[in-house]
Amino acid sequence: MTETKEQLLTKLGFRFGVNGPHAARTMMLDDLRELFRNLPQTASRDEYLKSIAIENVLGKPTKKARELAGRHLCALYALDTKVPLFRVMRKLWDVDEQAQPVLALTVALARDPLLRGTEDFILSKHPGELVTREDLEQLLERNHPGRFSPASLKSFAQNVNGTWTSAGFLVGRIRKTRAVPVITPANVVLSLAMGHLQGLTGQRLFASSWMRLLSIYPDEAEALVTAASHRGLLLFLNAGGVKEVRFPDYVTPEEELVRQEVSLVV
Repeated sequence: MTETKEQLLTKLGFRFGVNGPHAARTMMLDDLRELFRNLPQTASRDEYLKSIAIENVLGKPTKKARELAGRHLCALYALDTKVPLFRVMRKLWDVDEQAQPVLALTVALARDPLLRGTEDFILSKHPGELVTREDLEQLLERNHPGRFSPASLKSFAQNVNGTWTSAGFLVGRIRKTRAVPVITPANVVLSLAMGHLQGLTGQRLFASSWMRLLSIYPDEAEALVTAASHRGLLLFLNAGGVKEVRFPDYVTPEEELVRQEVSLVV
């Protein structure tokens, strides 16, 4: 991906580089759920951070722990309704509780390059196949030769394992195996919206990496997006095998200009 395209996508909420919160944390699903239970969809980033640092809605034991939690959650999810990627996730969060683990994972993948580097490895595993921490450590060392100490590799691999487990892609406490996550219409909407933000349209939306993440068959995807359309989560048109997806009011006019520019950049 070119630097120009990365700069444009950053305006829409994506993050790039080599660092990410998973060097220190998992995707913090329980904290995210608690935060959203206590604040409305319209909450600002300042309101989120105030609730974490001052009101201690996450029940952290120290001021430092509260500050770190806020910092990591902002890095993972933005926590800012001015960021379209977060705004779409927050809009879908309360639609279906079962969708929440994969909703969180999807945005975390878009914003944490370290976690994103493990996606192909996890998705390559078949249901029931063993996934060890050592496998992930080796992957991380290959992706970042000499960058992490053995202790850091172990910690990072544990965090990544924890995230994929929370999202339903892995099961087991000590011995983890590949599993099939719960996917709902809300998950398909977010994945399609992610592709939309990246400038994709029509059938290309259904072939994006975000849809591949969901690990569902094309007929399942079509059934779920049809259900989402019936619930008013997007507009889906399918005539003669030609698919069109529209996202009314998902982006501002200014964001739409950025999205269109992204589509023109190689």
